[in-house]
Amino acid sequence: MNFVIVGNGAAGIAAAEAIRKLDQDSPITILAEEPCHYYSRIRLIDYLAGKVAEDGLLLKRPEWYQSQGIEVRLGERVVAFDQARRELSCASGACLGYDRLLIATGAKSFLPAAPGIDQELVFTLRTLADARRIVAAARGGRRVVMLGGGILSLEAASALQQLGCEITVVEYFERLLPRQMDRQGSLVLQGLFEARGMRFFLGAKSYEVTGTGTANGVRLADGTTLPGDLVLVGAGVRPDTYLAQASGLAVGKGIEVNDRMETAVAGVFAAGDVAQHRGVLYGIWPAAMQQGQVAGTNMAGGEASFTGLAMSNTLKVAGIDLFSLGDIDPDDKLESVVFRDQGLYKKAVFKENMVAGAILLGDLSSRSALQRAMSQGRIISDADRLAMRQGDFSLTA
Repeated sequence: MNFVIVGNGAAGIAAAEAIRKLDQDSPITILAEEPCHYYSRIRLIDYLAGKVAEDGLLLKRPEWYQSQGIEVRLGERVVAFDQARRELSCASGACLGYDRLLIATGAKSFLPAAPGIDQELVFTLRTLADARRIVAAARGGRRVVMLGGGILSLEAASALQQLGCEITVVEYFERLLPRQMDRQGSLVLQGLFEARGMRFFLGAKSYEVTGTGTANGVRLADGTTLPGDLVLVGAGVRPDTYLAQASGLAVGKGIEVNDRMETAVAGVFAAGDVAQHRGVLYGIWPAAMQQGQVAGTNMAGGEASFTGLAMSNTLKVAGIDLFSLGDIDPDDKLESVVFRDQGLYKKAVFKENMVAGAILLGDLSSRSALQRAMSQGRIISDADRLAMRQGDFSLTA
């Protein structure tokens, strides 16, 4: 059996490890578009802040691939695969056959269609190469305009602030972290960031990046001009489905897979940020790891299923702890219990007397209890609700 994995990230590595547990002899080849070994994308934020060197980002070193009998080809972009011949074509001209193929190409940064966004000194943050360019441009403390108020944006903004940069955040929605926070919680979070010197312009439905070839700021629709020495775009990511599309594989928002992480083509699997499972794009590290493990197990002849994962996010920026889980009910359509105090915001959302979602800001001590209650379908008692109204979300009542 000849295994080929396109992608050297969390899903690809998890798949390779799963294959090796069941098959110690068959060749495994990993094709990595980036010219570096497997590293932590999550810790790119620490790299921006100067807290970790490039070497500290590495999760798998060359000797690990050697010890596992895995051939890794760095800087090798796959451009298409032939379903009938089971052969990959690379931009370098190389061709490679496979018996089992995993597409784990991840995601790529999304650039909104804003005027001037294609100028110099406009950056996105997805890869180590992106981070290197941003650090070089931000040295000495510069004015940074951040386009986007999501998790990555706020983490990157905080990291650059630690380098002495002045931060202004522009967000399309009326609140920060629209996927993880409701309106009340977002206001608490915004206040904490503003106390650290960040400025926010929310509900910015349109804008343009100013400059003549080199960005020098952002102009909002109402004419407000925000000067900036560099512009960082955190408008999210999109599944990198180029390989599937070039090869005639069915694609929705991502590459559609079943519970075994199989695509519609025999012998071809997909996992991680590029995969669409039961209509869901996860885009989070735990899902990529689990999907990769399931794909690798099935590629090697084992039996494993991925049946879904409760969406959750944990954020720690400048000492601010935030956790969100499941349905946060941003429009207040469901039953919920909210506790709010100085710098604290806690919310539990219920469906049929069971936890359907939660937000914890400033105190994550109840995170595990809420996750367990949600996964186990525990009925929440009146005593639990009373304790929550007083700030105790530990579910021990």
